[in-house]
Amino acid sequence: MKDYGFNGQIIDHEYIKKLFTKAADTKKEEIESILDKAERYEGLTHEEVAALLLSDGSKVTERIFSVAKKIKQNIYGDRIVMFAPLYISDYCVNKCLYCGFRCDHKFERKKLSLDEIRKEVAVLESMGHKRLALEAGEDPQNCPIEYIEDALKTIYDMKFKQGDIRRANVNIAATTTENYKRLHNAGIGTYILFQETYHRPTYERVHVGGPKSDYNYHLTAFDRAMQGGIDDVGAGVLFGLYDYRFEVIALMLHSEHLEREYGVGFHTVSVPRIQKADGADINVAQHIPTDEEFLKLVAIIRLAVPYTGMIISTRESAEMRKKLISIGISQISGGSTVEVGGYQNREKKANQFEVADNRSMSEIVDWLMEEEVIPSFCTACYRSGRTGDRFMQLAKSGNIKNVCLPNALMTLAEYAQDYADDAFRAKVDKLIKIHLPNIKSDAMRKKTAENIEKIKSGKRDLYV
Repeated sequence: MKDYGFNGQIIDHEYIKKLFTKAADTKKEEIESILDKAERYEGLTHEEVAALLLSDGSKVTERIFSVAKKIKQNIYGDRIVMFAPLYISDYCVNKCLYCGFRCDHKFERKKLSLDEIRKEVAVLESMGHKRLALEAGEDPQNCPIEYIEDALKTIYDMKFKQGDIRRANVNIAATTTENYKRLHNAGIGTYILFQETYHRPTYERVHVGGPKSDYNYHLTAFDRAMQGGIDDVGAGVLFGLYDYRFEVIALMLHSEHLEREYGVGFHTVSVPRIQKADGADINVAQHIPTDEEFLKLVAIIRLAVPYTGMIISTRESAEMRKKLISIGISQISGGSTVEVGGYQNREKKANQFEVADNRSMSEIVDWLMEEEVIPSFCTACYRSGRTGDRFMQLAKSGNIKNVCLPNALMTLAEYAQDYADDAFRAKVDKLIKIHLPNIKSDAMRKKTAENIEKIKSGKRDLYV
């Protein structure tokens, strides 16, 4: 008998419907009051979020963006965490109509050997990456949990002249509590799983075969993960499958469920917008948000859950990613490929989705710095035990910046020393001089400056 880990209701569709019916009557002055509350970093209720999602008018939207920018700046500052996806297997037994890896798509499947994983990691490390997201399709025969464990061990065992990969997050299919225990013991960072859509009828319409077609088993994966010892989980919705307004409320309900049951909700929320892919049926996506709607929903998520990290991938263009960073995004991928073995070959073969931002890692880092944003390669929280409720306590108290900014500056200094030329190092020195005074603690500011000098002298992996 299948163990779901939780048998109660998590997403009440009728409740969400009633929320929007009630929110439709929200007056303009009430909208302003809601935004005033959000600007005080108090978060928002379901009713308030529904009202903002239904709001219209350029002035209201501009205020939503303005408040989101303020919250992003106050909590996360001028830094963006960098990561890269690492696809290790595209074997999949599921028939998800929107996905290029669907089981009925006929193409030459590939699963990386451990030696091939080493080669991919070597390329990623040479770009300067320290944080990876391990990605694999669901196929118990070709991609069992033992293979994921071996992949993690292979990644963590690799040592380079400039250091190593310090954290590997994992995005694999919903699995058992026992398998989550194994992932936890293998040193997983964050366990990432997208619900794709919380709307059950749509979910069942687009997941027509394979174990992923079980809506409840997929929805309760985080319950089993937390029961297995993983306290850092990252959620996401594939925007376009159903009405984005419903999905935003459902994300809140899901995170609140985890907080009630286990003491902590989502560590991150990813906001992918559906894209074309070979073998996928884009026509199943009848609710793709426009650019303006997409920006607005990201801003509202930032207002609703001010302390939750937000991730955007290379699905979006450089121009769109720039806008999204200003209103809420705190992590981005760089120099990414979404094909198995793609970092070695850089050949366009079978992708899970199309990439819109094809810039190299160095180009993205340079672009961020031109915007006076700090590219951060920090993984300190994972290694210092600042995960789960401990991380969230720091975030909600406003103290997370006291460690995040110093670590961002130190890791950027390390990146400059190991992967850049003298001209780029000069840019980094200039950016550090701009941001170092923003560290409020005199002692921490002094320690950060001292550590940066140690990094220039050859020390590595310094963090607070």
